[in-house]
Amino acid sequence: MKKSFSAITCAFALTLLTAAGAHAQSNDRTTSIPSDIAVPSDAVLFLVGHGFGTQNYVCLPSGTGVAYSLFTPEATLFNDGSHQLITHFFSPNPEEKGTIRATWEHSRDSSMVWAAATGQVSVRDDSILWLRLEVKGTAAGPTGGRTLTPTKFIQRINTVGGLAPATGCSSAADVGTKAFVPYAADYLFYKLPAEKQ
Repeated sequence: MKKSFSAITCAFALTLLTAAGAHAQSNDRTTSIPSDIAVPSDAVLFLVGHGFGTQNYVCLPSGTGVAYSLFTPEATLFNDGSHQLITHFFSPNPEEKGTIRATWEHSRDSSMVWAAATGQVSVRDDSILWLRLEVKGTAAGPTGGRTLTPTKFIQRINTVGGLAPATGCSSAADVGTKAFVPYAADYLFYKLPAEKQ
């Protein structure tokens, strides 16, 4: 029988999100960022979102048999006042002929940004990587909203959880099994100075 969330997983998710929220609020998000994911020195931080959700995996055939593969994150980003800012997922980037990219959509004006990872670093063995992503496409919202369109770089930091499970994908019989793994992270959105845009 294929499983996704269970009561235990839900309880773990609540614990994870509480711990991650406390960590994010107590941390200076703009310091101690590893050089592997640094952005250009003139990049301007203009938006920070605290993300909570799941990293979603599916068991697929691989060169060594079978392995979990990430098929999308599903997360909601909030500001420091706990107001929803952005949703995060994978989707086709129209500026790259439909290439699937990490996507962020603003919750009010529906502006969107697509980005690809260009730097990564492991900070915690029990959590997904910290990332630097470079923007590969943007789109204004249907009424012209442009909150996210200035974005040039995104950093994913302060990650908690989200790693693919160690069990549940070990044989051909497991192909198709999905796992929705709770995680939390901070997302930092950067633009370039006006004279470089």
